[in-house]
Amino acid sequence: MEYCTQCGKALTRDEVAVTKKLVNRGATSFQCISCLARHFEVAEDDITERIAYFKASGCTLFEAPEASE
Repeated sequence: MEYCTQCGKALTRDEVAVTKKLVNRGATSFQCISCLARHFEVAEDDITERIAYFKASGCTLFEAPEASE
């Protein structure tokens, strides 16, 4: 399990993936959504929306979007 390098929170696969997409594909340390938002000086919702965009685009770094029933 990975942990945020800034606050120590346990990270989800999506948080690891978005760090790789926004910071560096070869990153070995990762940040949670809150810390990434502070780093980029944007709202947390902006990071969450970017995750949804990458998922919808089919990026395999992210967990697959849940199928609609």
